[in-house]
Amino acid sequence: MTHFEIISYGKLHDDDPEAHVHVDLRTLLRDPHLDPALRELTGINEAVRQNVLRQPGAVALVGSITTLAEAVCLASAPGEAVRVGIACAGGRHRSVVIAEAVATVLIQRTTWDVRLIHRHVRRPVVTR
Repeated sequence: MTHFEIISYGKLHDDDPEAHVHVDLRTLLRDPHLDPALRELTGINEAVRQNVLRQPGAVALVGSITTLAEAVCLASAPGEAVRVGIACAGGRHRSVVIAEAVATVLIQRTTWDVRLIHRHVRRPVVTR
């Protein structure tokens, strides 16, 4: 059975994960890290989630990434894991929120297994 792996990660930590599709949010969405009240939180926190998803274009971006993931899945060999890498600077805020949202939509819209992997959400805040 084909399945999805949605991977959030930070570009400032490691090499990109192997994926069919990569989305780099660093220039697309404002970084919650810039707000001292949100800096130490992660994208799993409701305040960060709302901050990211209320930004112009965020919800449309989730829809576009989801549609692209579904198209790649349909074009893939049966049983293949379709990997979507979603990046931000540190892998704690934007990428986590968007990956969570994409996974939620895929779970609602498909019968395929969806695995969500947060590579860097537990890493310390990146000092810039």
